[in-house]
Parts: sequence; structure tokens; C-alpha cells
Amino acid sequence: MTTHGGRRSQAERDAVTVEIGYALCSAVFAAAVVFGAVAGPVLLFELPEIMEGPLFRAGLVLASVLFVARVVSVLVRFRRAAQPSQPGRTSPDS
Repeated sequence: MTTHGGRRSQAERDAVTVEIGYALCSAVFAAAVVFGAVAGPVLLFELPEIMEGPLFRAGLVLASVLFVARVVSVLVRFRRAAQPSQPGRTSPDS
């Protein structure tokens, strides 16, 4: 992924930027869906106080964990896909 002297080309830098943006946007969406599914009833309905706190905290924790896991998985997958399996050869599907 690096060219002469370890410097990246503009296209490689653009690809990394797009991949980071995709990772962040998809992670925000997934985290929002999980938070809505777990903590949504707290926001929509009047539940007993004994259930409101734990459901809301569980939604925050699950959404946070999912956000980090999604960002890491997308970026690790991108890093593996960016390197050819055999030096000097292109991948068969290119």
C-alpha cells in the first residue's frame, strides 16, 4: 500500500479517508439501531423506575460496544484487503 520511501499516493490516502468515513457512519447507524431497540421503550413508554435505569444504561453500553466493534472490524478488513496476497501480482478478481 506504500510506494517509494513509505509514502502513500493521493489515491491511497483518499481510499483510507473514505473507508474511515464509512466505518464511522455505519457504526453510528448500527449503534443507534441497537440503542433504540434496547432503550427505546424507556423513551416511548412510562415504565417503572426500577426498569428505566437498567434499560437505558444497557442501551448505552451495548451501543458503545457495537460502535467500537464495527469501526475496528471495518478498518481491519480494509487493511487486509488492501495488501495483495502475492507481491507483484494483482488479485484474480481485478
